[in-house]
Amino acid sequence: MRPLRRLPRPRTLRARLTVGLVVLLAVSCAAVGLAAVVGLNGFLTQRLDEQLVQVGTRFPESLERGGRPPDDHDGDEHGDTRRMATGTFGARLLNGTVTNKGLIRSGDPAADLSVDLTARDAGRLARVPADGRPHTVELSALDDYRVIASPGRDGDVLLVGLPLEPVQATVHRLELVAAVVFGLALVVTGVAGAFWVRWSLRPLSRVAATATRVSELPLASGEVALPARAPEPDPRSEVGRVSGAFNRMLGHVEDALTKRHASEERLRRFAADASHELRTPVASVRGHAELALLHPGPVPPRVTRALERIAAESARMGDMVDDLLLLARLDAGRPLERRPVDLTRLVLDAVTDARAAGPGHRWALDLPEEPVTVVGDAHRLHQVLANLLANARVHTPVGTKVTVTLEPGAGSAVLTVHDDGPGVPEDIRPTVFERFTRAEHRRRSDAPGGGAGLGLSIVAAVAEAHGGGVTLDSAPGSTGFAVRIPVRGARGALSTE
Repeated sequence: MRPLRRLPRPRTLRARLTVGLVVLLAVSCAAVGLAAVVGLNGFLTQRLDEQLVQVGTRFPESLERGGRPPDDHDGDEHGDTRRMATGTFGARLLNGTVTNKGLIRSGDPAADLSVDLTARDAGRLARVPADGRPHTVELSALDDYRVIASPGRDGDVLLVGLPLEPVQATVHRLELVAAVVFGLALVVTGVAGAFWVRWSLRPLSRVAATATRVSELPLASGEVALPARAPEPDPRSEVGRVSGAFNRMLGHVEDALTKRHASEERLRRFAADASHELRTPVASVRGHAELALLHPGPVPPRVTRALERIAAESARMGDMVDDLLLLARLDAGRPLERRPVDLTRLVLDAVTDARAAGPGHRWALDLPEEPVTVVGDAHRLHQVLANLLANARVHTPVGTKVTVTLEPGAGSAVLTVHDDGPGVPEDIRPTVFERFTRAEHRRRSDAPGGGAGLGLSIVAAVAEAHGGGVTLDSAPGSTGFAVRIPVRGARGALSTE
């Protein structure tokens, strides 16, 4: 046996209110209809009982003489069956046995004595108490009857009854009329209620539409203009209070976004200005160190070592300043150069440089047969690949295999750098492309001093500036960085910076 399926529950507030209204009206209509049916049934049954009392025992008494109406000279009005209502039933019982029975049929003043009663009918008639009060008896041949049993003068019991069919027919007709009227009322109320609820909840729908528009805005991309506020109806209503609170929340969000954007702009300007200003003194320090190393006179070994370290650190600091300046420019939305770039040639050059810098690693290429060309900034794309190769070289032990794969696509090219090293630590994978992210335990224990944690952030920033992106898939023994570059390049004006 299959379990009963539950009816679907309305999900929207509009549907719930409409269904609730219709259900309440249905319950009210059912209560009114039930009260009307019960009341009418009781009223008609009472009238039938009064009519039955007026009939008395005239009809069952007439059954002793065959159920015929008396002659005019008899003067016995008590046995006159011509005044009986159609369907009047009479019976005479003696010692619990029906001895006489009759029925007044339509248009026949004489009683029909050939009424067939079953043994069950006779038993039911015998069980009617002779208390002179109306009782309901179901007769198989005559349907339901309302009967009164009274003791006779000869020790017998006289029963007279009237049919309940007119009462039941009237009650059934009322039930049908009530069902039709209440059904139409429910349909009309449901339709009208749906329109009324929809009209009443229009302000709430506008609040939802405004919230949807706000949710689709790029709130993390900088300065954002929030849409117009939701209309505020009567503030004393629930919908009005919701609209007002929502508009106040939008105001707070807009103020917070404005302040955050202004703070980020100040930070970007500071980073760009600081990086730009640091380039000159760093280059000057590096130049003086290299110039001192070229001095022809004798220089103590310690001084030479110090000058070499100054030159090396100055070079590293210069690279860091250049990286910070590049990120600041990308953050400010400075457009990159847009020219055709042969990615195949770029990959060959970058891997050749990496092989020279890391001869202890095993370098492999997987390139398509035809050259892959995209539109973008060749210098920045080379920097992306160089950073990924340097990351694989520095953070993996000697002997690690690094494979560079270039896959052309319909709308973009995918450049993948894969290594079989120990993998990126799980705790920094979610933030690996953020700035200054560095693992406490490097993938290679004997790697030389690390950078500032800007390499992968530059990779992500340059890829996004080209309209693409970068993803990481890392596990022990398999780490892959996949850079997607659209073939048509990012939007923006030409720039040579």
